[in-house]
Amino acid sequence: MTSASERSGAPALFIDRDGTLIADAHYLADAARVRVLDGAAAAVAKANAAQVPVVVVTNQSGIARGLITIEQYEAVRDQTNALLMAGDATVLATYHCPHWGHPNEPCACRKPGLGMYRDAAAAYQLDLGHSAYIGDRWRDVQPALATGGIGILVPGIETPAADVEDARSALSGRIFMAENILEAVSIALAMIGPRAPLQTSSETE
Repeated sequence: MTSASERSGAPALFIDRDGTLIADAHYLADAARVRVLDGAAAAVAKANAAQVPVVVVTNQSGIARGLITIEQYEAVRDQTNALLMAGDATVLATYHCPHWGHPNEPCACRKPGLGMYRDAAAAYQLDLGHSAYIGDRWRDVQPALATGGIGILVPGIETPAADVEDARSALSGRIFMAENILEAVSIALAMIGPRAPLQTSSETE
């Protein structure tokens, strides 16, 4: 559950990166290979226009596995932001979990854990219980169940069938499915409404 302080700020859209905003290239280490998915920039720009901040939240176990260096991750992050900005879209901040995700090495930040969301809420005075959680995996949506927010699954080519079934089983006034990221953002904005000023992109750890 969320604390009172995590329910006292502005709403935000917490959006997954790989498979939601950019093509999932599996442990992407080359910034030149970043490809923004159709509708992603327009979706973020729609949130910008509604003055609802967008926070990118991404699991990056490739760092712990030795498949991606932190410098490569940062280059991919910066290229993603640059390509979104070329489409008149700006994210408030990007958070990443660099851990393996092995059961014997648990961490508080790896999705669906709330660590990254709580860090963002503290840094930017965001209301987790009045925010939306969007992505192509069930773990991207699950935080809505813990915070009381809105969760929206956007199934893509990499989405496991089990994740789709989990979302369908949970469909309610708080859990939704969308055909694409633009539809997901439209649903989210209709549910949470604007409350926050547009801010600039940054990385916060």
